[in-house]
Amino acid sequence: SCWSPGCEMRVFVFHLCVADLVVTFFQVCPQLLWDITDRFVGPDALCRAVKYLQVVGMFASTYMIVAMTVDRYQAVCKPMVTFQRRRARWNGPVCAAWCVSLLGGLPQLFIFSRVEVAPGVYDCWAQFVKPWGLRAYVTWTTLVIFVLPILTVVACQVRICRAVRVNFHAKTQHPAGDKPLSSRASSAAGVSKARVKTVKMTVVIVAAYVACWTPFFTVQLWSVWDSEADLLQNENIKCKLQHETNNQICKKSKKQK
Repeated sequence: SCWSPGCEMRVFVFHLCVADLVVTFFQVCPQLLWDITDRFVGPDALCRAVKYLQVVGMFASTYMIVAMTVDRYQAVCKPMVTFQRRRARWNGPVCAAWCVSLLGGLPQLFIFSRVEVAPGVYDCWAQFVKPWGLRAYVTWTTLVIFVLPILTVVACQVRICRAVRVNFHAKTQHPAGDKPLSSRASSAAGVSKARVKTVKMTVVIVAAYVACWTPFFTVQLWSVWDSEADLLQNENIKCKLQHETNNQICKKSKKQK
């Protein structure tokens, strides 16, 4: 079991690396092979499995950051809760993040399947209810994988920064030997340098996550909600939107007469 902040932080970083490896091997690599072969090569079960694991990786990478941020919030603002939780054999936030990821990807098993896109030509495609199905899918994915996690992370970081600021003022304005601090100030004053260091590392990870994912989700929402988007209206471009694979593959094709 981990009793030091650094040890517990390493557990979160390890699982975050595992989640990123899931994205690499089950999202990026299959997509590259798909681009090479032009069509998905494999049975229906493989199609559904690939789509499921692609979204599981996205969920895991996102919610592991959320779990890590919530853990830092509890360590700084509610240290007694963290102390009691560390006695448990399993890391609750990590288990919760993986459970949410495995459950969040289940709709992919029903949305995607191996279908005949042309006479004798099969591909792994999603079937949406027209005209709102695709919009609902992209909007829901953006909410649960980007918007809600970001709001949670921002709320935790604001509280953490507030606690660190109270800690700083408590140490500068109430040196040793002065009258006792209030319960809230005394709790904040116990913030160690190690915890502040792990908080800084969490902020960097979250900032990198926001910087990398914001353009992708912005383009996805724009492409499905803006009816005048050139990307969808250009008759010389055949766009195959892969919202759940962190890719948008556009292939030029001639206008059929």
